[in-house]
Amino acid sequence: MKKNTFLALLVSLLLIVGLFAACTSGESDEAASSEATEKAKVYLITMDQMDQHWQNVNKGAEEIAAANSDLIEYKWSAPDKKDDAQQIDKVNNAVADGAKVILLAANGPDAISSALEEAAAKGVKIVYVDSPANFPSEATFATDNKAAGKTAGEQMLAELTAQGVVSGDIGIINVKPDTTSCVLREEGFRSAFEGTGFNILTTQFCEGDAAKSQDAAANFISQGCVAIFGANEGGTVGVGNAIKSSGKVVVGVGFDKSDTILGLISDGALLCTMAQNPDQMGIQGMEAALMLLNGEAITTKNVDTGVSVITKADVQ
Repeated sequence: MKKNTFLALLVSLLLIVGLFAACTSGESDEAASSEATEKAKVYLITMDQMDQHWQNVNKGAEEIAAANSDLIEYKWSAPDKKDDAQQIDKVNNAVADGAKVILLAANGPDAISSALEEAAAKGVKIVYVDSPANFPSEATFATDNKAAGKTAGEQMLAELTAQGVVSGDIGIINVKPDTTSCVLREEGFRSAFEGTGFNILTTQFCEGDAAKSQDAAANFISQGCVAIFGANEGGTVGVGNAIKSSGKVVVGVGFDKSDTILGLISDGALLCTMAQNPDQMGIQGMEAALMLLNGEAITTKNVDTGVSVITKADVQ
């Protein structure tokens, strides 16, 4: 009787051990499977979300992310206006959420550097799209802004010369004194007028706001400016609207492409605009993110995504 009882207990014990081992193995396999399928978080953080330019950067990034949805969890996060503090918060929130790569268009080159340093210390990879900060990155995908700005100036100068205008004041509407991409555009633009009879007035910074830019452009027109340059989308819209409202012959040249800007070119309020390729910034930036997630090295660190001059002939 004792022998039978012992055998029964032994069998029961073996069954329990077997069941425990099976459960443990199942849990382990499930955890391994979960770990293997966990998606890497990639964030796009732009200067704001209102400009069509940034919407197109997102569109490009989203295209590549969607094609790799088994590997990437993609999020576009940006302030509702161009603001350093808000953009820093977006970076910090992305890091807290476990971002592996951040695609960034920096509002200013210095203000955000500390946040990027903290992100990098936690293993987050930084890739710049459109506008870099003064902090090392894995790669930058942007327009050669200085060259594009010079092209804008040359287009304006050619039109003024064709009109027989060889001197006069020229206004500039820019974003902020520390927005690297737009500062470079202005430098290139100014270089096109070196040695000419034109006088470029003090730049007006309007934070990329179309309404503020229109007011500043209207002031330039009232001062008798013969031409005005808008250094970004909001500035260009403001310049075009101010010229259109004034009814005066003022040469307006801008930057970026949107439906509104194309309409102002078609109306004759703007001579032309320098159209960037924001979708390519997003596409190539996300492709770089994939390479980084796969442990691949990025050999070309600075990529010019190109620019095209759009005139009235291109929109009719």
